[in-house]
Amino acid sequence: MNRTLTPKGAATRRRIIEGAATEIRERGIVATTLDDVRARTGTSKSQLFHYFPDGKEELLLAVAHYEADRVLTDQQPYLGELTSWPAWRAWRDAVVARYREQGQHCPLNLLVSQLGRNTPGAQAVVHELIRQWQSEIANGLRHMQASGEVDPELDADRNASALLAGIQGGVTMMLATGQIDHLEAALDIGIGNLHRAARPSR
Repeated sequence: MNRTLTPKGAATRRRIIEGAATEIRERGIVATTLDDVRARTGTSKSQLFHYFPDGKEELLLAVAHYEADRVLTDQQPYLGELTSWPAWRAWRDAVVARYREQGQHCPLNLLVSQLGRNTPGAQAVVHELIRQWQSEIANGLRHMQASGEVDPELDADRNASALLAGIQGGVTMMLATGQIDHLEAALDIGIGNLHRAARPSR
């Protein structure tokens, strides 16, 4: 939605998105109707179509953005404070806890699938999530390099990309099997390799 909203309008739109997200988590995408969303959020049909004129597909895209933001929000403050090895361990535990609680039901994955993974909207949601997530990890690595905990020659962006790829692979395995072991292994080995990449002694 490109036009500027008043604070009240923005709050109403946010309430609709959050209500739709809750409905989808509880009932699933197919079973969730616009009438369900209106009933939960106390909005009229005209209000809903005022903020989402293209109907359910536009609302689903907004919910996908909301769920993508939640992936990162659920990792805070740990993801933004990767300044020591205990902090990295706390972040690791937060990631595992998030996906253990989520289980095999991944709202973002379902929404992206429903929207079509190759559509511009769905690709934009996933691309932005990965970009922000990788950037946060790389920033943490650069802090560790600046403090002498990691070799300054290490490519922070490339190693952040590899760690994130391992996390995503672990999440995919969890969704397929219901087991979180692969995610834990990806994090433990990935962070362990970074820890071993200490500044070489002179």
